[in-house]
Amino acid sequence: MIKEGANKYFVAELETGYVVIGDHQYFEGYTLFLCKDHKCELHELDREFKEKYLVEMSIVSEAVFNAFKPDKLNYELLGNGDSHMHWHIFPRRLTEPNPKFPVWWTPREIMYADDVKPNDEVLEAMKKKLLDELNSLTSGKR
Repeated sequence: MIKEGANKYFVAELETGYVVIGDHQYFEGYTLFLCKDHKCELHELDREFKEKYLVEMSIVSEAVFNAFKPDKLNYELLGNGDSHMHWHIFPRRLTEPNPKFPVWWTPREIMYADDVKPNDEVLEAMKKKLLDELNSLTSGKR
């Protein structure tokens, strides 16, 4: 969908992956970084690509932090449900009902409720905010 220009959550293409805003925003700023190389595990990547991918994931997470101002970030590279390697970057806030618990302890009906899906206007604003931070970090301005 990204390559066809049909993914409305797409934010940016980096050398090793694609940045997308999550389609549900219970954790405001929830972002994914999808690897361009179709592998299931980090150790399957060749060394040079893996190092670049991890550096870019760090840049994406810094952009998420700067754009959405959380108290903490949670990072996850799971792959149990979707075997294509992708990072989940969850901004966490002390104002959440259970800020010390893992995100997956949030009931599915709350985390994936229709009312936490951003409308088009909010989504565009989030994408712009994140893209501006990514551009700032990757252009050497910081």
